[in-house]
Amino acid sequence: MKAAVYEGPRTVTVKDVPDAKIEHPCDILVRITTTNICGSDLHVYEGRTSFETGRSMGHENLGEVVETGSAVRKVQVGDYVVLPFNVACGFCKQCERGMTNYCLTMQPEPAMAGAAYGFAEMGPYEGGQAEYLRVPYGDFNALRLGEDAVERQKDYVMLADVFPTGYHATEMADVGPGDQTIVYGAGPVGLMAAYSAILRGAGRVWVADHQPDRLRKAEEIGALAIDTSAEDPAEVVKEATLGLGADNGCECVGYQAHDPGGQEDAALTLNGLIDSVRFTGSLGVVGVFLPEDPGGAEAQGEQEARGRIPFDYGLMWFKGQRMGTGQAPVKRYNRALRDLIASGRAEPGFVVSHELPLAEAPSAYEHFDRRDEGWTKVVLHPDGHH
Repeated sequence: MKAAVYEGPRTVTVKDVPDAKIEHPCDILVRITTTNICGSDLHVYEGRTSFETGRSMGHENLGEVVETGSAVRKVQVGDYVVLPFNVACGFCKQCERGMTNYCLTMQPEPAMAGAAYGFAEMGPYEGGQAEYLRVPYGDFNALRLGEDAVERQKDYVMLADVFPTGYHATEMADVGPGDQTIVYGAGPVGLMAAYSAILRGAGRVWVADHQPDRLRKAEEIGALAIDTSAEDPAEVVKEATLGLGADNGCECVGYQAHDPGGQEDAALTLNGLIDSVRFTGSLGVVGVFLPEDPGGAEAQGEQEARGRIPFDYGLMWFKGQRMGTGQAPVKRYNRALRDLIASGRAEPGFVVSHELPLAEAPSAYEHFDRRDEGWTKVVLHPDGHH
């Protein structure tokens, strides 16, 4: 079968790899019809992780079930399913608590938690930027879709990661009706956080970024754009709130945050968020931060390479703010968000700028990595249809 394979920094090729197959009675085999390139894939693509060469990439996946293991009871051949990027067992201590993002069973390293498809340090699972994908514990991990699955794949595939992740940011930030919310980052996850805040009834939502095309997307959904190359988001928000700041906010950028000139500063958006949110406000941080970033030594400094960043904790403490962090437990949200899509209340596919066949993955990675104008979210179709 064909798959997008990591060959080294900034090199992805589409080539033949061993066919995915059932390896355990609880597995299902999915023919992938839609799979996304995620901002997190760019960390791998740029060589900023320990991802092994020769592995297939991709953790935002949707497709048709073509085979089921002997122990599978709920999912059936022919079902269209979207797959949380979290690979989870459903029965460990963390999964029982709903923390499928930190599953203990599927992560082979005893001192670690959490597994994902095609991602560094998160188990041996191949990615879904491929014609087929093996899904462990299919009854637990697969979310079945309705009769509109085929024609609305662009919306439903967002349930694999970015929509629940954006929603998770707003959950950790306690966004509620009438709130004033600031979102740092207008990439796909930041846009999903802003979209989720609006769905949750926020009265005013600002989105801060310096990419004009992404800020236009934010305005399309009713958010207020702040161009960080021209304005300080904290000052904009304070001026609009009697100097107090937003009720809450979300950080959707992570450790490769950089100023409009391209200079990396891992603390930039975190500290901006602390400054922008009022006393006792809540912060939801879903931008990726890592305990080790070898590439950070050259880009920022030795401390940043070890995951240590100059964080304004004193101001956060002084303001009595509360912060939630980490990857999203996709299953906690994906069923409800699916039903919002099915009812027409949510259309997260608005972030998609390009739908391409799998064969064009190498050039798609190049464009997306460069943040080229108009490349806001790339969807790949291994079956060639869209």
